[in-house]
Amino acid sequence: MTAKTIIAYQGHEGAYSHLACRHVHPELTPRACESFVEAMFMVERGDALLAMIPLENSTAGRVEEIYRLMPKTRLHVIGEHFEPVNHCLLALPGTRIEDLKTVSSHPQALAQCAENIRSLGIEPVAALDTAGSADELSQKRTPGHGAIASSLAAELYGLEVLRENFQDKTGNTTRFMILSRDQMMPPLEKDVRYITSLMFRVRNIPAALYKALGGFATNGVNMVKLESYMASETMTVSSFHLDIEGHPHEQAMKFALQELNFFAEEVRVIGTYEAHPFRFSRLNLEL
Repeated sequence: MTAKTIIAYQGHEGAYSHLACRHVHPELTPRACESFVEAMFMVERGDALLAMIPLENSTAGRVEEIYRLMPKTRLHVIGEHFEPVNHCLLALPGTRIEDLKTVSSHPQALAQCAENIRSLGIEPVAALDTAGSADELSQKRTPGHGAIASSLAAELYGLEVLRENFQDKTGNTTRFMILSRDQMMPPLEKDVRYITSLMFRVRNIPAALYKALGGFATNGVNMVKLESYMASETMTVSSFHLDIEGHPHEQAMKFALQELNFFAEEVRVIGTYEAHPFRFSRLNLEL
């Protein structure tokens, strides 16, 4: 195994990040890391080719830590992936649902399955993560105890899936960004839709953000995501993460980025990549 064959992710083996690695880059070897920092800096150091990092979840919201980590690296976003979250109720082989007394998982997973847990009369037990709960169950083999995790976790830890789609509501999805040490700007092609991600700071003047973003409106460029965070300990300077639908080589984008650079500071394009089909399947459903 070499660095060029490794894709790093945060979490236990069997985590949803692990599943995303398998789906997007089955040719690479997933490497579990204890933290987002470790996964991202493996790529920064050249110890891994890519990193699969969650950016936001349709139920839980944004992963704020990632926005604070990205400015500390020189990594590039080369792609995005939307992974449906299918929580499975897992148990030791031979266990029946009516035998379960307790179930453990990450607090978010427990919350997303709360109604189903309650209907079965099972006591929820908070744990550090989903796949870690499955791993612990396989090792301790506690009778009457279950775990909520992915089907991949069941496969890896020799557990039985008692019920798939155990979440109370369907549609729970996590958006991942794929990070690389090398920039991979795709060529501008007709009929291909792109997302460009960038970070910037605004000057400490009235209407700075309004002026910085005005160029996107006047040039007809669609902004699909805007996140703010405090970039300094003084809490006086706001930084922003912006996702735009477009490619930097398009004329409208060139004009919009010129205005952004004039009114903002430390503008950094962190990646341009093809938009994931999930964006448009959801749009079609809504229409």
